[in-house]
Amino acid sequence: MALTHARITPRRSSARGHAEHGWLDSYHTFSFASYHDPAFMSFGSLRVLNEDRVAAGTGFPTHSHRDAEIFSYILNGELTHRDSMIQKGKEGKQGESFYRMKRGDVQFTTGGKGIAHSEQNESSNLVHFLQIWATPWARSLTPRYHTRTFSDAAKRTGFVPILSPLAAGRGASAAEEAAALPSIKDTIPIHADLVMGAGLIGAGKRFEWAVGGPKAAVDGQETVVSKKQDRRVYVHLAMTKGGKARVRLDGREGAVLGEGDGAFVEGVAAGEGLGVESVGEEEAEVVVLDSD
Repeated sequence: MALTHARITPRRSSARGHAEHGWLDSYHTFSFASYHDPAFMSFGSLRVLNEDRVAAGTGFPTHSHRDAEIFSYILNGELTHRDSMIQKGKEGKQGESFYRMKRGDVQFTTGGKGIAHSEQNESSNLVHFLQIWATPWARSLTPRYHTRTFSDAAKRTGFVPILSPLAAGRGASAAEEAAALPSIKDTIPIHADLVMGAGLIGAGKRFEWAVGGPKAAVDGQETVVSKKQDRRVYVHLAMTKGGKARVRLDGREGAVLGEGDGAFVEGVAAGEGLGVESVGEEEAEVVVLDSD
């Protein structure tokens, strides 16, 4: 069923900010670093959406974050996340503080009151990933890392939830923060009224995103999102198929996206369905960021 009341505004790849540093080729949907456009500062809680390619043997050296929810979605290649307290060569087994991410992995950082880490491409091949930031609902949270893997097989059956709000909500106790239970099972918890999903849509196929995320009961209440009306949904088509993937949103010819394009979807309510149809020659990798 078409969302005739929704406003859908494409954000073309060619209009994004772009930085080429030799070792890093980055496209910015929102204002970031030297790219500044007052018209593209944020969208709900969503603050940063960069599509990055990092050359082999390079990367982001140790740097700090605070009061931001930061997550990396690996499209291709390998990216090593290492907390500042972990010495290279003495990492031990992989865990939350040290992880070699590959395709399908999502690494999440709550910057909170302050955290420092590095993200390095220690492989012999280029790594391609999305770097996404969200503004948390509270400042000075306890810093924390999470990493999960989401299979391509699951993403080919429909949109797979990746992130969902911390089930305990804004007033979470220290114990509830430590438990880190998400509103949707098998997702990563985020301190924001935001749900992220991803899908691999074969040519000619159509997926539907449930605005506000799939319903999930916690303590007998549906608590996936707090804001039910006027949600802001950003849809991004990753650059993974050499320009041969395309999608159409809500059946609208004016909302056909090519690789690297995105779209702002506004005026939609939790429970409504946003149709995403693959109309290109190749499978489309689509990421949905559904915010307050």
